[in-house]
Amino acid sequence: MPLGDNLGDKSDSRYCGVETEFNDDMPHVLSYNINGGFDFVVAPLMEPGYRASMVNSANRESSVLPFAGSDLVLSPAQWSSHVVGKISSWIDLDSDDDVLREDSEIALKQELAWASHLSLQACLLPTPKGKSCANYARFVNQILENLNNMQLWLRIPLVKSDDNDDDSVNGTSDGMVVEPTDSWELWNSFRELCEHHSQLSVALDVLSSLPSVNSLGRWFGEPVKAAIVHTDSFLTNARGYPCLSKRHQKLLSGFFYYSIQIVLSGKAVHNLPVGSSASASGQTDNYTQQAQRHEIRSYLDYVGYLYQKMEPLPEQEHFFLLQLYCINVDLYLIMQLGYRDFLQSPLQPLMDNLEAQTYETFEKDSVKYIQYQRAVSKALVDRIPDENASTTTVVLMVVGAGRGPLVRASLQAAEETGRKLKVYAVEKNPNAVVTLHSLVKLEGWENMVTIISCDMRCWEAPEKADILVSELLGSFGDNELSPECLDGAQRFLKPDGISIPSSYTSFIQPVTTSKLYNDVKLHKDLLHFETAYVVKLHRLAKLSPSQAVFTFTHPNYSPDKSNQRYKKLRFEIPIETGSFIVHGFAGYFDAVLYKDVHLGIEPTTATPNMFSWFPIFFPLRSPVYVKAGSPLDFHIWRCCGSTKVWYEWCVTSPTASPIHNCNGRSYWVGL
Repeated sequence: MPLGDNLGDKSDSRYCGVETEFNDDMPHVLSYNINGGFDFVVAPLMEPGYRASMVNSANRESSVLPFAGSDLVLSPAQWSSHVVGKISSWIDLDSDDDVLREDSEIALKQELAWASHLSLQACLLPTPKGKSCANYARFVNQILENLNNMQLWLRIPLVKSDDNDDDSVNGTSDGMVVEPTDSWELWNSFRELCEHHSQLSVALDVLSSLPSVNSLGRWFGEPVKAAIVHTDSFLTNARGYPCLSKRHQKLLSGFFYYSIQIVLSGKAVHNLPVGSSASASGQTDNYTQQAQRHEIRSYLDYVGYLYQKMEPLPEQEHFFLLQLYCINVDLYLIMQLGYRDFLQSPLQPLMDNLEAQTYETFEKDSVKYIQYQRAVSKALVDRIPDENASTTTVVLMVVGAGRGPLVRASLQAAEETGRKLKVYAVEKNPNAVVTLHSLVKLEGWENMVTIISCDMRCWEAPEKADILVSELLGSFGDNELSPECLDGAQRFLKPDGISIPSSYTSFIQPVTTSKLYNDVKLHKDLLHFETAYVVKLHRLAKLSPSQAVFTFTHPNYSPDKSNQRYKKLRFEIPIETGSFIVHGFAGYFDAVLYKDVHLGIEPTTATPNMFSWFPIFFPLRSPVYVKAGSPLDFHIWRCCGSTKVWYEWCVTSPTASPIHNCNGRSYWVGL
């Protein structure tokens, strides 16, 4: 039974599992827990007392094993949909005891082979026992090379020592050096040894004590598939039911948002009120009478209560998801797979003509055009005093008019302010020009709007403009060649003319995003690691606030005008975050349209409810490990040639990466 109907993201996080003990009657285990309200079980596949060294056989690896019945005790659909295999917890492949190590290797191989035979979707691997996990990782890596589609979840406790505690960092305890504890380091070491394999994921053990908020944030960029919440982590509310601390509640909300499934583990440790039939949230449901038989049903009810309290998906995301369905086959795939974290190549606005459905999608972003209308209104009022409003006509040019939304916004601004307007709509796409002509005729704008079917860089205007309006911005501000286009169109503008936008700045920040890194890695080539992608970022950890990169101002009358840029940035990450991995950099922009009217997607100043732009993502060919407290130095260049513009980027500290996209060999925007 899913946790509930929620207006938010319909994802795997609405399904809750339960960790069970070994029982050779698997049909009973499954029936008891499914009827109790859980969606799946995390169940051991082998009798816990089994050791290969105790089997009297010349070939221990081929011995008949004490599994939980045959594969026939459940249907294939039941095995696949309702069972996650739990590998024996005694396994220790890095033990100093040779017998235990060899037994562990044999058992791990046998259990995973059986799980694969059952077509399980996932198996839970035990936590590495010591500081070294090299042999364990080597063995798992070998299995991953030949594994079917099954996921391996490495169980990792969610712990990190207090870095401000003198006894936890380079300190002493009873005369002995105490190493800081950070389970992320254990996970990172393991996955590095397995070369960031896409089928290796994390199952976090959530305990009663939690690390700092910054430390927890790192995990949202990691491939966390499940969070195992122990019943002894729950508190008791005033009515006697289990509940979680505010910090645990916030953490679970994060798990829901990032599609991480919850697994409950342990025995009931709360004495519920006698005769109670209500759920932990104070609500009753259709399953109450039946589900009360399950000893930890009240904990499940509470998790369901938190899920149903989750913030709903913003309305503009609902709309954009529906719009994406109609654009083309590739975006239909986004709809099928989930449009979040889907890598898309940026538009080539000068080389390619947009399709009608693409125009239609982005024209629906009313917020953007409201901001443009506000900017034009302010510019008109500043340009023409009230006493001259009825006698003076403002010449306004929309360069890159598309199918006319900026023309409409400008004319509405003129009507709103009582100013007279003459509009030139300049558009290079001949297909969009057809729609423009129809729009002008339909709206009766023939006396106000002149349509120019031409590239703005080639057109010779019959008169100078008071106001130049454009929407040529990309996800990184300048990445769709707005500087080059507006520099070319600047000759239309009067010396005291106004450009809308008047300036724009790009921003960038380091991120952990295993999902995107593995998606790029699947291509197995250099080109894709040197391409900047437009992507609706979701499963990532933002490691530091974004910093400004390049700023462009229009009109630009500088005698040494150049659109080439170079920027070096240093990111200081709070030491309490702990060590982390950087998979790449997320890019945004913020634009000043006119005076105090702005729009953008930089997280701290983003225009609410605007969906025209997704962030941009600059990947790194090899993830960069940054030790706690170390700075991260990033360099980025905007390079201009005679026929193209491109970016190059690299990291120089704490370690040096290659310079990506040298000479625009992999990714560029054509002039």
